[in-house]
Amino acid sequence: MSSGAAGIQTPAKRTVKHGPYPASEKKRSVCHSLSSRSIGLFKNDAGALYRENLTVLRSLVCQDTTTFRNVWTKRSKSPIEYEKGRIYLENYSIALKPELLYELPKCSKLEKIEDALLCECPLGETLPKSSDHKPCLLALTANNWLYRLSAQTGALLESVYLSSQYKFRYLEWDVPQETMVIKSVQKKLVPMARHALLCLAVFRVLPLTLLGMLEINKRVFGKSVVDAMISHGLLIVTHSMGLVRLYSLEHITEQFMLKKLVLGEKSEWNGTTGLVDCPPLLFEVSCLENAFQIGGFPYHYIITPKQKRQKGSYHICSLKDNKLAKNGVQFMECCSLESDWIYFHPDDSGRIVHVGPNQINVLKVEEAQGSQCQVVQDFAIAAKRENKVNAVTVTASGRVVKTRFKQLDDDPDQETFRIVEYEGELDLLAVIQTETEGKALIGLYDNQTGAVIKDIALAESWDVTYSQVLFFERDTIVHIEQALNSNFNCYVYKMTRDTTDEKEQQ
Repeated sequence: MSSGAAGIQTPAKRTVKHGPYPASEKKRSVCHSLSSRSIGLFKNDAGALYRENLTVLRSLVCQDTTTFRNVWTKRSKSPIEYEKGRIYLENYSIALKPELLYELPKCSKLEKIEDALLCECPLGETLPKSSDHKPCLLALTANNWLYRLSAQTGALLESVYLSSQYKFRYLEWDVPQETMVIKSVQKKLVPMARHALLCLAVFRVLPLTLLGMLEINKRVFGKSVVDAMISHGLLIVTHSMGLVRLYSLEHITEQFMLKKLVLGEKSEWNGTTGLVDCPPLLFEVSCLENAFQIGGFPYHYIITPKQKRQKGSYHICSLKDNKLAKNGVQFMECCSLESDWIYFHPDDSGRIVHVGPNQINVLKVEEAQGSQCQVVQDFAIAAKRENKVNAVTVTASGRVVKTRFKQLDDDPDQETFRIVEYEGELDLLAVIQTETEGKALIGLYDNQTGAVIKDIALAESWDVTYSQVLFFERDTIVHIEQALNSNFNCYVYKMTRDTTDEKEQQ
């Protein structure tokens, strides 16, 4: 989600299994799984074979003899993006896997792609065009065109001109793989001018259908409005005084729709909006820096209160009655340059992940006595640390020097957690942890118990001053870093078998 907008996450019911590996099932060997697959010993439900294949793959990934090896490296002056097994260079004009998939013709700066989303075909639906059943790239250009390109060939499948009234810049999912939101840049408001701050265009994908163009106007939402976004069917409006307000997008489209526009038909829009009155308010909360998340089951939200004494703490409250959950104030005692962070687990279990430089707490919300819920720890992952407080050092001359200060929790000479990535199909947590001299490891942990499975060493050094991002997808790990001189580096790792021990035995 774009900076400044509140973050929203909505959970599934707790009955959803965490990936294809229920804790109640006994672990089976790869040989047993392959034998069962060959003779068709599966349930007659859809996806049984797919889940069995993931079981085999997880077993292979977790084996001691399996490692990940750097197989491809790319350096670029422009940003490098990664989406579902595809690497994009030069503003999405070059697609790699990592072999070349396609390269778009050269274009002017006005026609370059500024943002994009990869859209995959929905299962179990009959779509009007055969091309709708294949993955596509939804691309937004600098001159306000929305393109639907083939993800395999780059061929243009569909094009829509958005508007001449606003400069659209950002693409985000409202509901992943179902509806998307195209957000404009904010207008610089001047006295005696229109009070429109920005515009949000909402589309249903596959088939591509315009649901509405929503103008965020200060006359409607108040003079203190600073940003807005749509997520999971909610309009999220943030205000300068730290206030976050939620409205129903469905109610807005039903009550304030001026005209339904059909793609492919000529239409003129003069920038006016049917939203002349503020819609009914669903929920509002005051929080620090407009940081607001919804998740859990039953529904809860996470905020940091605006009071200075509450800075650094996270409050987990019930969405139903705004009551603070029992043990709902989460505070991680750490002395570090970078603060800890918290979010709802992306596995739809309703759990909460709280990450600090030397500890990761996975929490869950449970129903307690009465109407109040309580937050309990599911498991924790701790970094290996040596307490060096008041350490004694003897110099070459024999002088004894005592260190009387405590090291930072994210000191480069200590094992420090940097990134936590969840692989949903394998139900694994991949945790980047840095060590001395720029060394970095990827620790794989079981998502249900937090048990350590193995460590994977990265070949490249990890510079803590660079912007870093990690992707873990089945048998592939992608590491992208942005250096201080705006150079981008991409490292691709593939799963392979480590035969070092076998060669030593021979």
